[in-house]
Amino acid sequence: MSKLPKSHKFIDLSDYGRPAARIIANSLKETSITPIQVTVWFIISGLIAIACMLYGYYWPAAFFLILKSVLDAADGELARVKKTPSYTGRYFDSVADIILNFFIFLTLWHITDSSLIYAFLAFMGIQLQGTLYNYYYVILRNRFNGDTTSRILEDKTPTAMKGKNSVM
Repeated sequence: MSKLPKSHKFIDLSDYGRPAARIIANSLKETSITPIQVTVWFIISGLIAIACMLYGYYWPAAFFLILKSVLDAADGELARVKKTPSYTGRYFDSVADIILNFFIFLTLWHITDSSLIYAFLAFMGIQLQGTLYNYYYVILRNRFNGDTTSRILEDKTPTAMKGKNSVM
């Protein structure tokens, strides 16, 4: 399922894992595996990549970083194909991204013996770029009848989706 109608699609090089993510999501559609579980898999993949970097196994680290990226896309794809997107899933995904990115840049700082300031600035730059990109991408999707599971203003109490309870 595309996030944008065909007439408004564009090439997004940062979304290189989306085709594989769709395959994963479609293969998990009829299973009991949830998008949250796929998010946990991407966290584990990121942690394995960090461990590989710390021990000098750079090719396996690259593999697990790419797998992390694919699984990061697969959790949202699975939520869309199962029609079970959730606020909890979106929040968990975002927090996991931030924490993993922080530790990846901390690891890069450690293994390269570079300045901690540079690592922090690189981390802030990637977070800012991702935040701004997502902000404008969500506006585009909502403006042109694309995927509306994300909104810019969450100013209304969410209605529970089928099978969910809106009361905390």
